[in-house]
Amino acid sequence: MHTSELDLNLLIPLEALLEERHVSRAAARVQLTQSAMSRALARLRRALGDELLVRTANTYELTPRARIVKRELEYLMPRIHALGRPPFDAAAATDLVRLSCSDYVTLLYGEALFGAIFQEAPSLSLAMEALSPNTVADVEHGRVDTAFVPFRPAANLSWLRLLDEDFVCLLAADHPVRRVTLDDLATYPQAGAVFLAEEAMILERRLAELGVQPPSALRVPYFSAVAAALPGSRFIATLPRRLAVRYADDQRLRLAEAPAELNGFSYGLIWHPRLDQDPLHHWLRAKITLLTG
Repeated sequence: MHTSELDLNLLIPLEALLEERHVSRAAARVQLTQSAMSRALARLRRALGDELLVRTANTYELTPRARIVKRELEYLMPRIHALGRPPFDAAAATDLVRLSCSDYVTLLYGEALFGAIFQEAPSLSLAMEALSPNTVADVEHGRVDTAFVPFRPAANLSWLRLLDEDFVCLLAADHPVRRVTLDDLATYPQAGAVFLAEEAMILERRLAELGVQPPSALRVPYFSAVAAALPGSRFIATLPRRLAVRYADDQRLRLAEAPAELNGFSYGLIWHPRLDQDPLHHWLRAKITLLTG
């Protein structure tokens, strides 16, 4: 390794290259031209004595050496970024924070959470986007800062449990089922919100483990759309309890306990380890924990 050639100015391009695994995307992320990023990659390869990124049929893959370097950077770069940074002042923060969540979060906590955040940090910008099958990858690659998810991912991401949830069923008031069983879930069509990759959707995975396959389903991207579809139907919606009880005052709907076999789950935050010590994100996570606990 020719460390004498490793200009510290190359660390930021190196971080972007290893996370994006793509020269053009890495260049756009750190506001370099593609040719400048290509030159930076060439210098990094000479300095580290390794190819770092190897082209495959459709993309680039990290070499074993690059994977080691990437893990080291995850802990090194936050400290470098923090050098010379003044103590965090929420009132003066003008950053853009990118959050990903379902409408479970915005419906239950949006008013209190956004109000508290902007009261202390009035010039902060929040960009909210819906959960998607790409959310975990987006967090890994820095396209999303923090995501609210109902599972702990296998990826090398930081995780903070916010709350424990269980399921309850929501039905039309005139639905013939009074106490929902697994047989009912296998007999009546289901209505559900689907926004993550199938392997991450807790309810679908648990039903499959129990051998329950509903005859048909309504799949929508928002929980609010599930509730809107229920009156006058024979759908059964199995929803997080905290969300479902919000519809208990709607006389067209009623709640029924879900089968105990479905168990509960934990809702939490995920973020990249490079943000573990970031003052803004540390403050934001503390605020979210306080308001959702």
